[in-house]
Amino acid sequence: MTDSTALQYKILNPATGQVEETFETATDADVAAALETTQAAYVEWAARPMAERVAIAHKIAELFYERKEELGRIATREMGKPLSESIGEAEFCGDIFKYFADNGEKFTADQEIESFIGGKAIIQRRAVGPLLGIMPWNYPYYQIARFAAPNLVLGNTILLKHAETVPGSALAMQKLLDDAGVPAGVYQNLFATHEQIADIIADPRIQGVSVTGSERAGSAVASLAGKHLKKSVMELGGSDPFVVLDSNNVSEIVDTAWATRIENTGQACNSNKRMIVAEGIFDDFVAGLVAKAKGLTPGDPADEAEGTFAPLSSRAAAEKLHEQVQDAVSKGATLHVGGELHDGPASYYSPAVLTGITPEMRAYSEELFGPVAAVYKVADDAEALKLANDTEFGLGGSVFSADTERARKIAEQLEVGMTNVNAPGAESFEMPFGGVKRSGFGRELGPLGMDEFVNKRLLYIAD
Repeated sequence: MTDSTALQYKILNPATGQVEETFETATDADVAAALETTQAAYVEWAARPMAERVAIAHKIAELFYERKEELGRIATREMGKPLSESIGEAEFCGDIFKYFADNGEKFTADQEIESFIGGKAIIQRRAVGPLLGIMPWNYPYYQIARFAAPNLVLGNTILLKHAETVPGSALAMQKLLDDAGVPAGVYQNLFATHEQIADIIADPRIQGVSVTGSERAGSAVASLAGKHLKKSVMELGGSDPFVVLDSNNVSEIVDTAWATRIENTGQACNSNKRMIVAEGIFDDFVAGLVAKAKGLTPGDPADEAEGTFAPLSSRAAAEKLHEQVQDAVSKGATLHVGGELHDGPASYYSPAVLTGITPEMRAYSEELFGPVAAVYKVADDAEALKLANDTEFGLGGSVFSADTERARKIAEQLEVGMTNVNAPGAESFEMPFGGVKRSGFGRELGPLGMDEFVNKRLLYIAD
């Protein structure tokens, strides 16, 4: 029997700490029906001409644009993202669906390869079957879109288990796809328990699983997927280096560093969690960050009043971040500003600037998932590179310098899945996203995003 108490799907507004709505978890009968339906739907969906799937994907994009404000308010209510960012996220989802609709035919076109045994050899890209997606709360629409868009266009079907803290966004996504004409069973939201998820992965009808989330969640799911010989894609944590070798305009680079770190209240996997700055500009850089953080007060993320900051997604998240910062301070780090855990039950944690972090501190090796600018001083490029790579994570990284070639030389040596020169990242629907080391494996978005859950079938025709 499934332990239905393992998870509780609920809308808990982090700006107030109040539970506003709860939802029943799926029954075992619900899960069994979903598995049967997704398999039946796959047979019909994959057999359709791609042009029909593309037309529906275009409609999905249109609805994201039309409903962006409605969707934004749902996300802001249940996970605390500033409203303008929530609306922007919904717009970005429209861009993602449009991109794969526009390029699906090209990305899956037959590819003839050279044959040394005569005849004709062709690589074909075909759907593989029903997939399971396990998605996080921090970008409740975008995380689904980058997984669902290429796979729906390709012809796969999807069971989607969203984070238990964003059920409103999960249901809004289901309704949007239904309204766009996605056939019944092709995309199904499930408020599943952990035990049910294990059963779904084990089911022979499921052909793959995609996870965006913590290392712990990724490790648990990847082990199950491996046990049952299922393909998996993992986008896990990150502790991305933001390396500043020099700057002709420290104020400008501070603006970039702060805007990147504070996006989504610091709750982004590929945020610049470690700022590594040359000693010649270090003091000015830190002073600039402190000026940005100083005097900010808690505010309603739906209003975004000037001089305010949004809550973290949950009280537990705020408390964990506070513990990490206090651990560093107790061991000699300097907290220049912020770092205040505000009274509960809301989830406010004031944006902070932290320096003097050393390896014995939790902040050195753990991901700081919140608005903390951790800044490190380095003497030269070699020290910057060594520090940048001294992490178990490997999602992204960036290097800044007035000398582009100097920055590129360091960027080329970063042990990451996405490396950037004079930009904090390349955030766009055509840019592949993913990491190495403990940040996971596989890629989403761009042409590589349609090349994960696909049967790269060989068709050989003899002379």
